[in-house]
Amino acid sequence: PRVPVPIEVGDGAVSVPLLPPQEQLDVLERLDFVLRNIVELRKEVEELRHSLQHLATEIVGEVRSHLEETQRVSRRRRFPFPRERSDSTGSSSIYFTASSGATNTDDGESEGGYTTANAESDYDRESERESEEGEDEVSCETVRTARRDSLDLVNEEETPLLLDSSLEEGLAQLLQQADRLHSGDEQEKREGFQLLLNNKLVYADQRDFVWRLARAHSDMCDITEEAEEKRSYASEGKEELEIALQKWDQSAECHQWYAVLSGQLSEHESIQKRIQTGYVFKEHIDKAIELKPEDPKSYYLLGRWCYQVSHLGWLEKKTATALFEAPPTATVQDALQNFLRVEELSPGFSKAGRVYIAKCYRDLGNNSAAALWMNLASELPAHTKEDAESERELEEMRSAWQE
Repeated sequence: PRVPVPIEVGDGAVSVPLLPPQEQLDVLERLDFVLRNIVELRKEVEELRHSLQHLATEIVGEVRSHLEETQRVSRRRRFPFPRERSDSTGSSSIYFTASSGATNTDDGESEGGYTTANAESDYDRESERESEEGEDEVSCETVRTARRDSLDLVNEEETPLLLDSSLEEGLAQLLQQADRLHSGDEQEKREGFQLLLNNKLVYADQRDFVWRLARAHSDMCDITEEAEEKRSYASEGKEELEIALQKWDQSAECHQWYAVLSGQLSEHESIQKRIQTGYVFKEHIDKAIELKPEDPKSYYLLGRWCYQVSHLGWLEKKTATALFEAPPTATVQDALQNFLRVEELSPGFSKAGRVYIAKCYRDLGNNSAAALWMNLASELPAHTKEDAESERELEEMRSAWQE
């Protein structure tokens, strides 16, 4: 039997039974188990805290290394060489798809190279040393800023000043390097994609950075062979621009690359979805032309859309008619006018563009004009996948005429 023991003294004392030894032992064991768990939990929390601190340090180090590498590359290329027109927009059907390619030639948005270079004088070298010292200071300040961000110690009132003074120069250098890599071969496009991806944490709220990151997704979709990877790159790039267009609806580049990525994504969808995407594509290209009417790339994309719509098959026309009250309409003449507008704005914009002009004249029965543009297309080198495909089409056209 349990032995009653008082738990209070005085007139109101109450007696409670004392636990037997076995039950006391059970309670002690349970308490010991709880204490051990608390100690282990404390150790895990401490380890987690150290891991988070280590992760923050790694992020800061990575940001610093990329900023310093960008500045070193910029100093090595103090006088950039002119950018070659080596990127056209490749795809088999612009109505159903559009892939990455020809960059804007409007240098106002930072996509051009400089074409002059001067001999470096003593004054230039002295200025460069001063510039390097300034850049090092900017780099250090940027890293300090990133470290404070990672530890949630940034004063909100200081943030705009830090963005203006520390990150603006680094962003300009980053965008210039991204444009150069985008204009290069497949390996350089991969490097450009990785460069932008690594800097997303720092510049994700900058419009000119975001549309270039989406463009890099389009590049990766274009050069990747595996179908699921293509779909993934196109989907991720399109999602980036869906968010961007909510903030920057007046950005011609955002509309342009949204159209391109929508077309690339539709390659992997049903015919009904591809037709719906055709309307989306046309809507955003028209908006891009409205916002930036001197950009030859948008006219090139619109020309391809018109050409493909004018050559829709019976099944595609019937499906479009069933789905929409007003199915898309365009003629070969519409396509030709857009391709000629490209040549007017930027002669030799792409080899594929000149091949399309030749095809339009052939379809319209103007064989002499078609032959002229076939010869003009032959003068341009093939830099991209689409250029290579256009070269094959050119050979087939020649063979057909010879027969």
